[in-house]
Amino acid sequence: MASPTPPPAYRVLVIDDDPSLNEMMVTSLRLLGRYEVISATNGVQGLALCHSAAPDIVLVDVKMPELNGYQVARALRGDPATVDLPLVMLTAMVQERDELIGLYSGVDAYLHKPLSPHQLVETIRDVLALDPHHRLARMHRLVETPAGTLPSEG
Repeated sequence: MASPTPPPAYRVLVIDDDPSLNEMMVTSLRLLGRYEVISATNGVQGLALCHSAAPDIVLVDVKMPELNGYQVARALRGDPATVDLPLVMLTAMVQERDELIGLYSGVDAYLHKPLSPHQLVETIRDVLALDPHHRLARMHRLVETPAGTLPSEG
């Protein structure tokens, strides 16, 4: 009896200007998540790869040269070709205000550095499971939430 064909690997784009962290994420995602991983070291390069490499999900750092992560997220959400592309923001910026900016920029998840490789893979799986209707409903809840507070997932 032939063994079943494994499902195709998801393609993950990592955009982070820290070479050691970028390499750690690429290696972890390949080994733990069995993902196909491509990477960029700045926002401009990352946006170009979003169009040329067609990733299934994007992980983006906030503080980067050329375009920061918030700008990348808003550019992707504003482009009909990438409006539904799953986005995860990774950052050392841990203030609630920073997270709100990320969520208002359209990211699906906001992770604080440092993070474990297992946490990263688990978050990617969760975000890949979201559908565009869930994303839209979450954005509506965010808009309807009083200014300066994070919405509940309810």
